[in-house]
Amino acid sequence: MKFVDEYRSETDAQKFVHAIKDTVTQPWTLMEICGGQTHTLIKSGIDHMLPAEVTLVHGPGCPVCVTPLELIDKAIAIARRPNVIFTSFGDMLRVPGSGGRGQETGPSEEETGPSEEETGASEEETGASEEAGLSDLLSVKAAGGDVRMVYSPLDAVKLAQQNPDRQVVFFAVGFETTAPANAMAVWQAKQLAVENFSILCSHVLVPQAMEVILGSPGNQVQGFLAAGHVCAVMGFWEYEPLAEKYQVPIIVTGFEPLDLLQGIYMTVKALEEGRWGVENQYARSVTREGNVPAQKLMQQVFEVTDRQWRGIGAIPQSGYQLRPEFAAYDAEQRFDVAGVTAQESELCIAGQILQGLKKPHECEAFSTLCTPEHPLGAPMVSSEGACAAYYQYGRAEEAA
Repeated sequence: MKFVDEYRSETDAQKFVHAIKDTVTQPWTLMEICGGQTHTLIKSGIDHMLPAEVTLVHGPGCPVCVTPLELIDKAIAIARRPNVIFTSFGDMLRVPGSGGRGQETGPSEEETGPSEEETGASEEETGASEEAGLSDLLSVKAAGGDVRMVYSPLDAVKLAQQNPDRQVVFFAVGFETTAPANAMAVWQAKQLAVENFSILCSHVLVPQAMEVILGSPGNQVQGFLAAGHVCAVMGFWEYEPLAEKYQVPIIVTGFEPLDLLQGIYMTVKALEEGRWGVENQYARSVTREGNVPAQKLMQQVFEVTDRQWRGIGAIPQSGYQLRPEFAAYDAEQRFDVAGVTAQESELCIAGQILQGLKKPHECEAFSTLCTPEHPLGAPMVSSEGACAAYYQYGRAEEAA
């Protein structure tokens, strides 16, 4: 990955650090929403550069981390079928499911599920079972399942065209950032009459999660660094009522170290001056209105629905699902996996970490029972997970 040199200047970074130190007079707790921002903060050591009065906590802006455990189990159940090509971005392949703890609560597949002609042979013929220890998508691939990493959902549509006798499923996970491309894939599949393509949808929305955090009795967050890439799609107009309601500053922030330092400075300055509202640090990429054509496409294909967030629970009106006119492309309905449920690990405190209530090194399992090789939860294996950032950049010693 190439970085713009002017956003890597150590001299400019020190200027922002000194400005923050000169401005702050009392303790403030800030949350960066995006997991990509978390990795930049920890990798660059920005959290250690700040004065003691400024505390950074890490938010739920890692889409892999907040994807419900039961949805991972549904993905594994679909990917195990011999007539399925299951496609996904690479960051979902190692996210652990329940490892066989999932329970089927609805009617059996034999009673109500699709026929073998529609989705492939029965589970008995696949040779894959819960007892086989298929705990993630990579293990399904190792057991013979056709699991493929793609770089775009449109690649999955092409696969469906090239394999008309097989079902091709794309794991559509993400915030508003990835929703336009997934909407385009479904829209294109319908236009081309590609009937063997579907998506397993788990899109979630940032503002609703922020409101849950702000409205929580145990909330500690006094200001936000909003995710710049989400705002590049959606704009920041939808954050303005939130900032007004809870009287907090929300600063739309980029992903380079200087972006984050400037965003922190702007947030601290607003707090010290008693101001709230939305400001845009990431003006080189974000406008107030956002990408209007992308928003229109998303509204055409998706509708807002309630969503489960891993470790957090149900948040009303916090996600997307396919509209009825696109229901034929819903993998959850096509493969009848709606009855799959799963039990979270009792040792994993991902929910508290994603709400900013605790940091990764405060977890008793961090770097001992939970490692990237043997993760208990998604934040340890996701490329945007806070636990992975703390582990990768040597923060295990903070657990001592």
